[in-house]
Amino acid sequence: MEKTTSINPATEEQIASYERITPEIAKEKVAKANKTHQSWKKTTFAERSKLMNKLADIFEENKEKYAQLATQEMGKTLKQSISEIEKCAKICRYYADNIQELLADKIIKTEAKKSYVTYQPLGVVLAVMPWNFPFYQVIRFAAPAVMTGNTGVLKHASNVQGCAFALEDAFTKAGFPEGVFTNLNINSDAIKAIIEDKNIIGVTLTGSEPAGRSVAKIAGENLKKTVLELGGSDAYIILEDADLEKVTDVATYGRLQNNGQTCIAAKRFIVLEEIYDDFLKMFTQKMAAAKMGEPTNEDTYYGPMARVDLRDELHNQVEKTVKQGGKLILGGKIPNKKGAYYPATILADLKPGMTAFDEELFGPVASVIKAKDENEAIELANNSAFGLGSGVLTGNSERGEKIALQLEAGNSFVNKLVASDPRLPFGGIKNSGYGRELYDFGVKEFVNTKTIWVD
Repeated sequence: MEKTTSINPATEEQIASYERITPEIAKEKVAKANKTHQSWKKTTFAERSKLMNKLADIFEENKEKYAQLATQEMGKTLKQSISEIEKCAKICRYYADNIQELLADKIIKTEAKKSYVTYQPLGVVLAVMPWNFPFYQVIRFAAPAVMTGNTGVLKHASNVQGCAFALEDAFTKAGFPEGVFTNLNINSDAIKAIIEDKNIIGVTLTGSEPAGRSVAKIAGENLKKTVLELGGSDAYIILEDADLEKVTDVATYGRLQNNGQTCIAAKRFIVLEEIYDDFLKMFTQKMAAAKMGEPTNEDTYYGPMARVDLRDELHNQVEKTVKQGGKLILGGKIPNKKGAYYPATILADLKPGMTAFDEELFGPVASVIKAKDENEAIELANNSAFGLGSGVLTGNSERGEKIALQLEAGNSFVNKLVASDPRLPFGGIKNSGYGRELYDFGVKEFVNTKTIWVD
């Protein structure tokens, strides 16, 4: 029987192995999820909310245990893993408390005696999820999907199967019926057959652009809805009126949080020329001072990347950029130690056409770009195939808002790092995907938006 193995990226030691299920067993589990949906969709919001609040309790009561597992499997600091589990509990409670309002019928006045729009669950949703937020990414899909009356099956990343099974177990302990949430430990080669399965009504994927294109193609050929949240190369414009002390704190955390492996992380810093040198000097000092180390140590600012091959791929991007004329300010060398470690790195004097300008750098590497004025800064920010997040750091929030409205991205934040929040829709444009998660926009991606007319 084929197995998938979890490797601790800090030590390169094996944590555990998990048996893959066969395609036949996977299809049986999908059929079970569909059978469960037939009864689950008839439950009341109150019944679902009770179980979802219990799931939130389980996350809160077991946050240290779950956090340890996430840190062991993908390397983020323990403190950030605990925050991730706490966020899972919050999103569960948000949908438990608000689903009835989010899915309330919308009355529309027409010449009919009564006409309105109602939102009904559709069936089994397949989620293809990444390793970088192994609990939260899943709950971001599962909580709203389950609360609408859908059921879900999960194809999680191979290196975080411990987290995947822990999630399935949490749903069981919360009292959800068998089949409401199911982990499918299948090989990526088996995804096509699952998407094509008659019981799957749609697919939500968070991951790379190639993975998104592949899933969207298969789903499209089978006329199935998709929501894609893909990569990003988020640009943060730093204006000359910004407080550099605060800005460089934000920039350092924005680039190193989650060990630099976040789709909506600050990646490209576009700095007006009046403050470019001062910003670069201060930013370099703070990035250099951030401690890289064992992710369970309290004083560690950032840990290893999730896998050695991902670290090596990032290093190749850095080397290519330097050969193209980019200036290596800090880091850029693989440490002589065990683990998938890569140091805080800064590449400067970047221009369109260079790897670190054009591509997503999924790790602790910052790209710093000089702009002669505000208009050029906006132009440089929008000169990207991606459009997930963006930001403006300024001393004048009104000016920042005007710029934010011109940035081509699904999320634009002023004086704050982009973050997902269940009270707001989340997603991207361009090669960063389509569709939305969270708030009512996310809830309504996988429902039948149904018109009722009574004469």
